[in-house]
Amino acid sequence: MDEKFTKPYDPRATEARIYTEWEKSGHFAPKKDGEPFAMMMPPPNATGVLHIGHALGLTLEDILIRYKRMRGYAALWLPGTDHAAIATQAKVEKEINKKEGKHRHDLGREELLKRIGVFVKESRAIIEKQIRVLGASCDWSREAFTLDAARRSAVNTLFKRMSEAGLIYRGSRIINWDPRGQTTISDDEIVHEERPGKLYTLRYAKDFPIAIATTRPETKVGDVAVAVHPEDARYREFVGKEYDAVFCDVPIHIKIVADAAVDPAFGTGAVGVTPAHSYTDWEIADRHQLSHEVVVINELAKMAVSGRLKEKKTNEAREIVVEWLKAEGLLEKEEETLQNIATAERTGGVIEPLPKLQWFVDVNKEVPGRGKSLKQLMLEPVRSGQIRIIPEHFEKTYFHWLENLRDWCISRQIWYGQQVPVWYKGEEAVVGEEPASEGWVQDEDTLDTWFSSGAWTFSTLGWPEATEDLKKFHPTDVLETGYDILFFWVARMILMSEFALAEIPFRTVYLHGIIRDAEGRKISKSLGNNIDPVETVGKFGADALRMALVVGNTPGMDSRIDEEKIRGYSRFANKLWNIARFILEQSAQVGIRIRESAPGRSAESYYPSPTFPPELAGTREWKGLEVLTKDVTKDLDEFRMYVAAEKIYHYVWHELADKILEESKPILNAADQAARQSRAALLRALLGRALKLLHPFMPFITEEIYQSLPAKDAEFLMIANWPVI
Repeated sequence: MDEKFTKPYDPRATEARIYTEWEKSGHFAPKKDGEPFAMMMPPPNATGVLHIGHALGLTLEDILIRYKRMRGYAALWLPGTDHAAIATQAKVEKEINKKEGKHRHDLGREELLKRIGVFVKESRAIIEKQIRVLGASCDWSREAFTLDAARRSAVNTLFKRMSEAGLIYRGSRIINWDPRGQTTISDDEIVHEERPGKLYTLRYAKDFPIAIATTRPETKVGDVAVAVHPEDARYREFVGKEYDAVFCDVPIHIKIVADAAVDPAFGTGAVGVTPAHSYTDWEIADRHQLSHEVVVINELAKMAVSGRLKEKKTNEAREIVVEWLKAEGLLEKEEETLQNIATAERTGGVIEPLPKLQWFVDVNKEVPGRGKSLKQLMLEPVRSGQIRIIPEHFEKTYFHWLENLRDWCISRQIWYGQQVPVWYKGEEAVVGEEPASEGWVQDEDTLDTWFSSGAWTFSTLGWPEATEDLKKFHPTDVLETGYDILFFWVARMILMSEFALAEIPFRTVYLHGIIRDAEGRKISKSLGNNIDPVETVGKFGADALRMALVVGNTPGMDSRIDEEKIRGYSRFANKLWNIARFILEQSAQVGIRIRESAPGRSAESYYPSPTFPPELAGTREWKGLEVLTKDVTKDLDEFRMYVAAEKIYHYVWHELADKILEESKPILNAADQAARQSRAALLRALLGRALKLLHPFMPFITEEIYQSLPAKDAEFLMIANWPVI
């Protein structure tokens, strides 16, 4: 028996060494033969360090890839990082401003990008180290970055082909404008916050026949209409009539229109239509051929009108308008209410819907040669079952989101990221690649990061080239990610893959929930309840953290974790170590006595035979483990990692340790040599099988024990054969 078993298990002295041995072995790469199984690692943002949510995702993915590798698959888990343009630039700009008091325009584009490049390089190195610390057995030889040369080329090709298909266009439409970040953002990058506000009931003028209700009276200087419901008898006589007024120094022209989008029960049942500053109003204006051109709020969230409101911030302008309404006798009611305020996820800025000239992906136009729109191509594979979403109830959420999907704004007004691959010279424009001749100027906007990461499943496999990797591993098998980016990323990957390859990007989407603390609160720095994965591994070991994360973690549901739970699985690791020590010690003792009674035997015969004695297959103990093996295998095949982990945990602690070992001690201490040999062989076989079942969940300690087994069926446990019944 190895001397290491004379000491308690020390993950700090074990895990880094084992990971280095694994990585050097080359077994993280898929083997050449065997049925392919592929997963793409959701690329962490290159903005700093991994959090506990990343640790959960990496653990679940590593469980799947280790299981499939042991099942004999050519298992590929491809790692990478995301440049996360808005978040990364915002973080670097914030640091520069804090340390130097400078803004990006003080530095210029080239200098800012240089500094961001240094930051991203350092961040990626930290992230890669942390991924290794967690035991992730991904193929580092294929590592990718959403902004590396290969991905840039793929994205430019994708943009060009979508443009040629008429699915990308440049147009003036209403978008989400972040005044703080000075860029557009997508609907999915908005965080809605409930804040106290006021609902004002007012008239544009004393002779205006209808009172309207609004929470933003400052925008009424941009109204072009009042909309009422077609069946609202209160206002039927006014529909079609037009009125002129001067509202807080600003001349306005108002038409009364009937539109089914109006809720007759809200406020007065009549709403002012401000097309330039509301998605809903923009669409009402489209339906009634009203002007979209009255813009009254600028990119700095200030009023762009003449008179007393000129250059005022929107909140200040609101107070001025309310005072004017009161003075003019036009404010009929003022009520306290709660407002659902749209804010930018990355900067916290309050979103202003503004009409701007931007690049869009048309999701409703028919894709040439497919007979369907991108929206339909995103819906069909989930509806047909080609793509399975776990848990299933998220399919309804997915459908609802897609049914309300607008054209996707893909341009951003930031400097970091992949520039829109369009070059201009006068009235000419070239898409895809920079012309060789001089005088061409590239579009200054960058592409939405999700446009780049949307191609992740195939750009990482060498597309647009017809590579062997692409042929072998696409579509991929599983995408494991958080439910909170179902629309950000999952839907866009389906869109991109359907367009570029006319096939799905993955067969199964496994959505995990959010990690919360012991009290059910979301993990955050402000609450001081943050759990740093690397610090935790340093304290308790990666195996303990992995088990604490996966046990009880039902797909799509939030789960709780605290240090005590992690400590509990650290104790479990020690328990497993002690079990292994006892079994190997007993095997050695039996072997020594055999040697003494038969001095002519070879060294290999000091231990029971490497092959499992057939007579032990009929024992109660082995039959019970066979049942567990079937259960765990089925659970992993059906993505019930949390159930499988709990079952093997209970077997090792409560069945193997508490029952079987205790029952074995009298046998091992008796004089019957044959019975002792048989029991030692059984215990070692049970240990070997348990290590295999537990390996995907606790890879480090199981590998360390496996290396000390006198009989092994592979160089490493991670490539040993999974027991198939």
